[in-house]
Amino acid sequence: MIEFRDVSFTYTGASDPVLHDVSFQIPEGDLCLLVGRTGTGKSTLLRSINGLVPWFDGGRLTGTVQVDTMVTSQHRPRDLARVVGSVGQNPLAGFVTDKVEDEIAYGMEQLGVAQPAMRRRVEDTLDLMGIADLRHRPLTDLSGGQQQRVAIAAVLAAQPRVVILDEPTSALDPTAAQDVLSSITTLVHEVGLTVVVAEHRLERVMAFADSVAWLPGDGSVQVGPAGDVLARADVRPPLVGLAQALGWSTVPLTVRDARRRVKAEHIVLTDPPQAPAPDGPVVLTATKLVVDYGETRAVNAVTTAFRAGEITALMGRNGAGKSSLMWAMQGAVASSGTLEVTGADPRTVSAEKARELVTLVPQTAADLLYLPSVGDECRQADKESGRDEGTAAGLLSELGVALDMGRDPHDLSEGQRLALVLAIQLSSRPRVVLLDEPTRGLDYTTKAHLATMVRTLASRGVCIVVATHDVEFAAASTDRTIVMAEGDIIADDTTREACTASPTFSPQLAKVFWPQPILTVADVRRGRRQQADGAIRP
Repeated sequence: MIEFRDVSFTYTGASDPVLHDVSFQIPEGDLCLLVGRTGTGKSTLLRSINGLVPWFDGGRLTGTVQVDTMVTSQHRPRDLARVVGSVGQNPLAGFVTDKVEDEIAYGMEQLGVAQPAMRRRVEDTLDLMGIADLRHRPLTDLSGGQQQRVAIAAVLAAQPRVVILDEPTSALDPTAAQDVLSSITTLVHEVGLTVVVAEHRLERVMAFADSVAWLPGDGSVQVGPAGDVLARADVRPPLVGLAQALGWSTVPLTVRDARRRVKAEHIVLTDPPQAPAPDGPVVLTATKLVVDYGETRAVNAVTTAFRAGEITALMGRNGAGKSSLMWAMQGAVASSGTLEVTGADPRTVSAEKARELVTLVPQTAADLLYLPSVGDECRQADKESGRDEGTAAGLLSELGVALDMGRDPHDLSEGQRLALVLAIQLSSRPRVVLLDEPTRGLDYTTKAHLATMVRTLASRGVCIVVATHDVEFAAASTDRTIVMAEGDIIADDTTREACTASPTFSPQLAKVFWPQPILTVADVRRGRRQQADGAIRP
């Protein structure tokens, strides 16, 4: 169905090719998972399948990319649209209508699908993606995860033979991600749909993959069975890390396979030590905080408090009220109830004073970047915060990120942009930092660096709250976890307790070693060392 023959591609002005002499095939009815660190060419490879490379991206393409019977260099993307459907990283940027139902129908209208067939497909796709209750909702009123599901639905409704997905689960909660991937896999197995997925959260997708294509970053693409390729790739989801920690030569692709192997080898680990709870002073208190959007109640009389030096994960399904609570605590949306940050209410003080109390990094960090260079952004942050010039740039260095002050911020990687925005926001020395889905679009190495940055801030007494669907990041990086549902807080405990008490919010290794409270590969390595030292015998 998809074939690359001796394909190389170099962007205009670049000295080295992104893809170099690439040859592989993806059979009809396969789900192929693209893996690789940020900047290795995954998006370029995807865009070469639907013809955006080279027709819209420019550059020099050699070799042949063939989809079905169509050679992409000879057919424009509009010609390929009947065969290939695409969902990008930012769904909102691709929407062309105002409401959910209209967006799902739009692609079919452009393809000339008859009205009766169009209506039937809309209904089928709404049910398939579990979004029938959203059909009349404005797209801009949806959460990021809901927008992601609508974008996928709009592509599937047109019934292409090939679907390419760029980070399809990045904005989805664990249950929604499982539902979406199950729906797509059903189409792969029962309809013969061919799917190519680029994803950083491999733990969510690897069990569904028929093959894996790894882009090491040297222009090559290595394709093969998932277990074989992941065993040598430089991106390491938890089950790959587990295999390496336990000396396994093959990688289990599912929790079931890993759990069976652990049982068969009688692997027993000591429980991780209980981490001391942060005992800093309370810096943020919310009492009966309410957020309403018209007749919709997003935050329902929430009462909670956060301490200095504490890192809290805020979790829950899409639409549970996490982002609304974060924006309310920052004072940026209308809310009722009591809100106090070190004795002041951020809703009633000046913007300058509010920045010193609490700051928020939104889901799309680049939304806060508007100047032509990194240096300009840093200097503007210093000016707005009333700090000495060089404060924001110094914070960037303290976070362990070295950036060329002359670079355009929009040319940076996702991780670099996030670090820049974090430094800008920290220039006002806020007592509380709120991060909304900070790991979206980040590879494992960059997420590990983000975790280090967050820990560094907490060690300096900053209170940090992270709204996230990334259970692996939460398990490795936070002290406390709050779970929300329908605007209410339904659980509030240490992260280790919260992530082992719920199968929905459990990381993979917690499921592998249950009932032991093992959360991370670091827990496994620690337990193995203690076992080797004679602390425990199987």
